Amino acid sequence: MRFASLASIATLLALAAPLPAWSQTPAKAEQKAGDGKGDNGKGDKVPAGEAPAPNRVVAKRSGVFGGVRMNYTAIVGETFLKDKAGKPTAAIFSTTYLKDSPEPNRPVFFLFNGGPGSGSLWLHMGAFGPKRVNLPDAKDDGAPPYDITDNPESLLDVADLVFIDPVGTGWSYALGDTDPKTFWGVKSDAESIAQFIRLWLNEHNRWNAPKFLGGESYGTTRSAAVAAELTRDYNDVALNGVVLISTILDFGLEAEDEGNELQHMGTLPSYAAAAWYHNKLNPRPATVEAAVAEARVFATGPYVAALLKGNSLSADERAAVRARMAQLTGLSEAFLDRANLRVTPGRFYKELLRDRGLTIGRLDARYTGTDYDNAGEEPDNDPSFYGIDASYPAAVNAYLRGDLGYKTDRSYVSIGPVGPWDWRLGNGRDAYVNVAPGLARSLRENSRTKVWVGQGWYDFATPFTFAEYAMNRPGWPKDRVEFHYYDAGHMMYVHDADRKKLSADLRDFIRRQK
Repeated sequence: MRFASLASIATLLALAAPLPAWSQTPAKAEQKAGDGKGDNGKGDKVPAGEAPAPNRVVAKRSGVFGGVRMNYTAIVGETFLKDKAGKPTAAIFSTTYLKDSPEPNRPVFFLFNGGPGSGSLWLHMGAFGPKRVNLPDAKDDGAPPYDITDNPESLLDVADLVFIDPVGTGWSYALGDTDPKTFWGVKSDAESIAQFIRLWLNEHNRWNAPKFLGGESYGTTRSAAVAAELTRDYNDVALNGVVLISTILDFGLEAEDEGNELQHMGTLPSYAAAAWYHNKLNPRPATVEAAVAEARVFATGPYVAALLKGNSLSADERAAVRARMAQLTGLSEAFLDRANLRVTPGRFYKELLRDRGLTIGRLDARYTGTDYDNAGEEPDNDPSFYGIDASYPAAVNAYLRGDLGYKTDRSYVSIGPVGPWDWRLGNGRDAYVNVAPGLARSLRENSRTKVWVGQGWYDFATPFTFAEYAMNRPGWPKDRVEFHYYDAGHMMYVHDADRKKLSADLRDFIRRQK
């Protein structure tokens, strides 16, 4: 795998001076899995009848974040969720960073990743935690040792941070005889995270603090669903801000199903961005923003109109659309004709650089890879994921087990199976998930809540056009949703310049919303 060479990156300075001691909170010995399957971190349960205590450690540290030197406390470990009878049902693993001697009503920011099935290591060790993994410029992550360094872009100077692993991810698991599948669904997952947040607010006496909720990828779906759960049943936890990084709210828009023409409308501007980056456009606009702007006009106008005409599209109209589409995407008219003007993302990853013997990435189209052969329809794998998938698990384990002293025999689940996932919203309909209306309602019912959206130009996992379309519908207060764009893919923090921009943009957002 290699990173295409147009832009230089150093993934994902001031020295933090860790205090020499860490202390473990008094607790019983950590509970081991006992269901006969071994400790694989995939939902193994503490045997029924046992009464475990949450496994936690507390560490005192110091660092410089946003140019501010500060002392802080890290709390690493479990919080037990309980059912109505008070019986523990799950251990939610989280890492909390609290500023020592805080100012009154200091904000708190709850964060998680997506999947579903992903632990919070990506945002934790890549973007916002006090330490991050530093990947080499323009290369894959290679082999260890990896550089785990101080993170001056951490948001700890403006908010306390809580990184959350949902059940079945990270070190979170079901307890007793609770089936982990109980938590594996859009609604049940959101309910469990909302319960955790309420317990956290109780424990730390932070009910009156400004509150922010943020996720990446499916974590944005979770953010919208959790926001709805937090404002249900007259026991509201009001939010000052909801942060959506690489957004997917309406799954129907990008469903790769025959007859769904909106998927093609929404991906075409992303095709233009990728083609611009890899120098496949002729003429080539001066900037990626200009290329995207041209593609947006075409996609939402002549292109979608042509798709909706179906077999009624005339030969002349088809030829005109095909020619303009080739100009905007870098694909040949012959290929577009064979694809019936409807190119799925997988085909695009393989076709765009076929003449160079390369494929492009799904999470980040700037990455390129080489397949077993050049004749296939779709890539063998995603070069933008296998370029980073070893360093983050190594970093989170080394940091939490080593620097912060957390002891466990369980395996940290970076991305694991949490299925079958229940995609129903509990509204009596079995259809594509769309959590956008619920988030819009949250905004309408709380005039202080605002939404911050961050999108990468080269992200095909959650293309920017779908995020724009989902939040540009009736019912959305236009003045309380702000979009920020990055010269990046799905995980904009793997690029040094974009991580700094992401941090600065969110630091400004939090300060404005307090």
